[in-house]
Amino acid sequence: MTGGAETDEAPPVSPAVRILRPILGGAIALGALFWAADLYRAAGLLFIPEQFLAATFGTALALVFLHYPASKKAKRGPLPWYDAVLALVGFVAGWYVAFDFADISSRLFEAPLKGIVTASIFLLLTLEGLRRTVGSPLVIILIFFIVYALVGHLVPGALQTREVQLGRMIYYLGIDTSGLFGLIMLVGVSVVIPFLFFGQLLHASGGAGFFNDLSLGLMGRYRGGAAKISIVASSLFGTISGVVVSNILATGVITIPLMKRTGFKPAQAAAIEATASNGGQLMPPVMGAVAFVMADFLERPYSEIVIAALVPSILYYVALFIQADLEAGKHGITRIPDSEIPPLRPVLRSGLIFAVPFAVLIYLLFWANREAEYAALVASLAVAAIGLFIGYQKRRMTLRTLFDALVQTGIASLDILMIAAAAGFIAGILQATGLSFALTLLLVKLGGTNLVLLLIIAALLCIVLGMGMPTIGVYVLLAVLVAPSLVELGFSKLATHMFILYLGMMSMVTPPVAIGAYFAASLAGAEPMRTCFIAMRFGWTAYIIPFLFMFSPSLLLLESTSFGETGVAIVTAVAGVWLTSIGMVGYLFREMPRWARAGFVMAGIALLIPDQIAQFAAGTDLAGAALGGALLAYEFAMRRKQTAGIAAASDK
Repeated sequence: MTGGAETDEAPPVSPAVRILRPILGGAIALGALFWAADLYRAAGLLFIPEQFLAATFGTALALVFLHYPASKKAKRGPLPWYDAVLALVGFVAGWYVAFDFADISSRLFEAPLKGIVTASIFLLLTLEGLRRTVGSPLVIILIFFIVYALVGHLVPGALQTREVQLGRMIYYLGIDTSGLFGLIMLVGVSVVIPFLFFGQLLHASGGAGFFNDLSLGLMGRYRGGAAKISIVASSLFGTISGVVVSNILATGVITIPLMKRTGFKPAQAAAIEATASNGGQLMPPVMGAVAFVMADFLERPYSEIVIAALVPSILYYVALFIQADLEAGKHGITRIPDSEIPPLRPVLRSGLIFAVPFAVLIYLLFWANREAEYAALVASLAVAAIGLFIGYQKRRMTLRTLFDALVQTGIASLDILMIAAAAGFIAGILQATGLSFALTLLLVKLGGTNLVLLLIIAALLCIVLGMGMPTIGVYVLLAVLVAPSLVELGFSKLATHMFILYLGMMSMVTPPVAIGAYFAASLAGAEPMRTCFIAMRFGWTAYIIPFLFMFSPSLLLLESTSFGETGVAIVTAVAGVWLTSIGMVGYLFREMPRWARAGFVMAGIALLIPDQIAQFAAGTDLAGAALGGALLAYEFAMRRKQTAGIAAASDK
């Protein structure tokens, strides 16, 4: 989850591991980058994507068993014999399929023994690889689907599936392009890995340091400046890294102590950092590579995904920024000391060059209409050139740093590739057994004709299924399990995929398995569960906004709505977020009584309710605006009264 960093949970170290780990990690990254650059065809090496995926997956399986120990409590020492065997078996199986894929895939209906054995190896090693990389929850889910595929034809009612034979099903899952080596694995290898490399280079070249210094320079002079620095820095870095834990570790080591020193409580500091880092994945233009995965799933241009994410991400950060500012005012937290704020002009002079890779990325994606992986590769080359020849504040990359970035990219991709494999197996099961149709029927029965109840059930599924996994993995899994059912029920395909992304992403700060919040709490020395609940409050919009754009697609800026309707939806949503945030913090110019807090929350929710949700909703915007306006007028009047009282007292 942390990109394979050397920690106390690192794998046993032996000469074999020291030699093979960088070789295999670099090979995974280089293989994906060569694919993005189309160098194989240029060199006359012609093979189909499934062969490339099989070789990459076999290499990844070998690296998993070399890098991740069987137990987190394992001590450093020689490589266990069983890990060596598993690594060798996975490597041989993957490369065997790469060389013999044409023959194996053409004999699907025969299901020969060698194909069944190879597919079984993939399945078993994937289960163990999942356990080691992302934990047991996804292993349990995959085993459940495998068992259900075998007995589902015996289940009465809506969840009954068609009968499948064990050998043929395993062969289908492990070899066919509808299973392991399908679209999900292709996106994971060809799109995600180049963007992981981009993020690694950006960090190694000094880009992360520039983002932190820029945030300090921009926000350090305002009240609660430390929290605002965290929000800006984490959103900038999070949109590239796409890995919440890595983002927290990269920026939180600076921002969390800074927030604590200026007056924020440890749990508040950890919650702000976790929420800001989590939201970076929603921020255009990159969205932590999830946007590119979504574009492939939806078969829509990347630019449309970014435009659709714009308003929801703005609402998310508006709520977080407002709450951080009001919390600072409520507790008397002031600005950062001048001695800790770097002069903005030298920061820009040294680091503005990092705008070039982003400009390259955006140009290639929006105007040149190039593939996402190619754009990431070219942008990575731009970052590498900056790091090697210019650097940031006289610190440059070396060729060794560049090699380390390649190796870390390969290691960081392991959990993504294991999750992609699991999602591929699950997708194959859904298709082979007809379980996807059965799940749709179940959702309809549970939700009945109440679409709001149906979406609440789907939202709970998204949060539960996403617990403990990186966001790209969460999205891929939910795109297979939940999205098809919602689309079948008539919801917009784009809105549905944005819905599952948002709710799945919030599993990182939602108890009981809130990985992002737990990591931030450990950095802050805060109580983990308290941090989770505060993070949920700071990120409340991500639980609400997805329901809004499911009923009001105008918030996604792409559906067939008029300019006026879209403008009204955005204005009322921003106003609703502002008023609700005031009520949740309980402060504007003073600490409010409970009735005023409740009034602000009611006014904000009324403004947020989409007109399309029900007939009564047409008047909620007016009611919310009237109530909110009255409360704001009252608070301004109380402020004037308080100011006048202070002035009179000072005159005496």
